[in-house]
This record gives sequence, structure tokens and C-alpha cells, in this order.
Amino acid sequence: MRNIVAAGLAALAVVSPSNANAQAALEARTDALFERWDRASSPGCALGVVQDGQIVYERGYGYANLDYALPNGPEMVYYVGSVSKQFTAASIALLAQEGRIALDDDVRKYIPELPDYTRPITIRNLVHHTSGLRDIYTLMSLAGIRMEDVLPDDDALALIARQKELNFLPGDDYLYSNSGYWLLGQIIERVTGESLREYARAKIFDPLGMRDTHFHDEPWHPITNRVISYTAVPDAEPRIAYLGNFDKIGAGGLYTTVDDLRKWDSNFYEPRVGGDAFLRTIHTPGVLNNADTLSYAFGLMLGEYRGLRTVRHSGGLMGFRAELARFPDERFTVIVQCNQGDIDATALANGVADIYLADRLGEPAARTAPPAQRRPPATDWQPSADALQAFTGEYRSEELDVIYRIAIDDGALVLHHPLQGATPMRAAANDVFEVAGFRLRFDRRGEEVAGFRVDAGRVRNIGFSRVR
Repeated sequence: MRNIVAAGLAALAVVSPSNANAQAALEARTDALFERWDRASSPGCALGVVQDGQIVYERGYGYANLDYALPNGPEMVYYVGSVSKQFTAASIALLAQEGRIALDDDVRKYIPELPDYTRPITIRNLVHHTSGLRDIYTLMSLAGIRMEDVLPDDDALALIARQKELNFLPGDDYLYSNSGYWLLGQIIERVTGESLREYARAKIFDPLGMRDTHFHDEPWHPITNRVISYTAVPDAEPRIAYLGNFDKIGAGGLYTTVDDLRKWDSNFYEPRVGGDAFLRTIHTPGVLNNADTLSYAFGLMLGEYRGLRTVRHSGGLMGFRAELARFPDERFTVIVQCNQGDIDATALANGVADIYLADRLGEPAARTAPPAQRRPPATDWQPSADALQAFTGEYRSEELDVIYRIAIDDGALVLHHPLQGATPMRAAANDVFEVAGFRLRFDRRGEEVAGFRVDAGRVRNIGFSRVR
């Protein structure tokens, strides 16, 4: 169960007792971070600790598959969510290096189905999340499309292309958008005639010997050592969260192992793929139109942790959680892959760094008291029962191709959503309601309610018109 694969520096032929004791102490403290999942019948994590390109410690905690009692471990293949983005962006950088695209090309050169917005969207905008494109996963949820539903690529593109507006003009702001990275995968396919899966395999995975890594664009494709993901349920067994039909790649879609990510990590120091020019490109952060520099580069977050420079990215979807955290000046990396949705892979990676880099890290940030439970903002607008009646009816969004129904139930407004069913609406301001994580701003023509606009995190200002 413990599945200890490496203990101590693999490069050392002889380990002195003092070094062995020190390494054992590091490992014991590291194991304690994962202790709550290190048991039978629990999902958990796989860990890899990398120093100078070599694994110095790797382990599995808990089970990768509860049906068959398969333990987690560094050889198991995990879905890593948005950690995938650095490989999509790296593929784009390689394609530009080959001269087959330019980063400042108008995206419509390759995806003419997109509307001609006020200002062109460039490939660079997609890479840096400055395109203004509404997020495809949020659009799917608003449209009543479940992640487990089969959504052909043509339908996904049609959903993005139906959006009449952007969240903001390209380059004016930063807002994380999975639409942009999914479109990058589509651009690669249209330029090369190869899928992102095929291109990344030929240009990145095969040259680096990443034999257990691929972009999963075929739901029926078998995966040796595939990990299943779970949702924690209070006072009950975990429930399966894995969505077998989900096949959208670019924004996510990568399956990989601890050791394969170690091989990718080594390329940042001795670039067998791309060379030095490639490394400079993928570490180049985005710059807004007002000259503000972002912390987001090519699928990589540039920052610092306790005074040390970091290059990292997290990922999370359908019960998987992952973190790939690199400390480049220390040539040190932590890889965490987990298969239960409530596990904080980022905090675990930071905790491992705290242990292994204790003598080089600065003081931790001062701890503050946890924030008080958020209370709904006060509003002076308290609509009467007669006033609420004006909002009832059916509303349609052309951009989402969906109808929402608003009704009164037990004296309160209720939104009937295709996925969430009947959900209470709470008055937030005059003609503004909050419901299920998003906000509805109603429009009037005179006294009559004519429609509303929805703001939902990575989607802004999407319109609905009254149809009944």
C-alpha cells in the first residue's frame, strides 16, 4: 500500500547514515501531509519530489480505483486538468518556431467561424487569456449541457461562435478562458492536419520519452493504469466523479504520470525539445493594452512562494486535482496528482516545498483569521408579491440556444434551469437577482420586463429576451 518507489537520492551509490537519517526524516514529514488519505478505501494522491532532474522521493497514498483496490502511485495515469494548458501552449510555441503560424495572427485566419468582433483576437490573446472570449465550460453549464454529455467539436465551436459579444475587447483585460485553449488545439489541427494529440506526441512526448502521456480526444481509448476520480460524501463512501465521455482537449484533456512530468520538468533545464528560444517564448508573460504585465505566460503561472521564484500551474476537473510547481532557481519541483475533488493539491505541493526547501524559503506569510461567513449584501429593494409577478415568464438566449423559465413558488421567485432545476432567486438590487452562482440583471421597456443579462464568473453580459 505504501508503494515507496524511491527513498533518498537515486544518484548516490553510497548513502551515509547521517544523510539516510535526514532523508528518512524528510520523507516522514512529507508522508504526514498525506496521512488522512493513506488508508484503504480512500482516494488520495501520487507525489513526486524532483531535485536536479531526478526523483528524490515518490509515493502513492490511498487508492486509484476503489472497485479493484488498486493503490495510487507514481506509475498510475491521472487526468491533470488545466496542467494540460502548458503542453497546448508549448505546441503553439513550437508551431510558431517552425514558422507555420505567428503569435500575432488574427485567430479568424484559422477559425473563420468566429464572429468579426470590434478588434481582432490574436493567437497571443488566446495563450494569455486576454481574448475576452466567454469560457466554454461556463457556457455549457448555462446552456444546460452536462460535462458528461457527448458534445462534438463542431457543436462546441458553434457554441463559442454564437456569442455576439466578448467579455471585453481583446487585450484590455485578463480573464481565464478555457475557450481560448480549446481553440488553440483546433488551430493546431487546422494548420498541421494532425490533432493536438498527434502533434504533441510527435513534438513533445515521444522526444522526451513520455510514454504514458497523451491528450485524450477519444473517450473509448483504453488507458493502462488509468485512475478513477471521486467526490467525497460526508459519512458515506466516496462517489465516482469520473466522466468517461468527456473528450475536449487543449484547455484540459491530458493524462500523465509523475515520472512523465519529471521528464517534462527536465526539459526546462536541458531543453531537448525546442531549445533556448522555445524556453524564452514559453516564459514570456502576457502584456495588456495598457502595458500592464501579467503573471500568466504560456500555460505557466510566474510568481513566487515565500521569497522563491516559482513557475507552476494547477488543474482540477471531474474529481481530479493536480499541481506542478517548479522552483527554477533551486532546480526543485513538486508534482502532486490526486483523485478526490476536495483535495487541495496546491496546498500539498506548497507543504512539500516547505519541508524540502526549509533552509531557503523566507518567512511564511502572516496567518490571518479565516474570513467570516459571507452574508448576502444588504439591499433596500424588497419587491412585493405583485412586483415579483412582473418577472415571471419564459426567456430565451440565442447565444446559448436555451430557454429559462421564471415562476413564483411559495411567494418567492424561482428560476427553472435545464441542469439545476428549480432554484430560488434572491433580490440583490433593484431589478437584480442572484441565483445558483450567477447574477441576473433585468431590462425593462417602460414598466414591462423585457429580458435580462447574465453574469456568471467567466461569462459576462449574456442576453436573454422574454418569449412568453
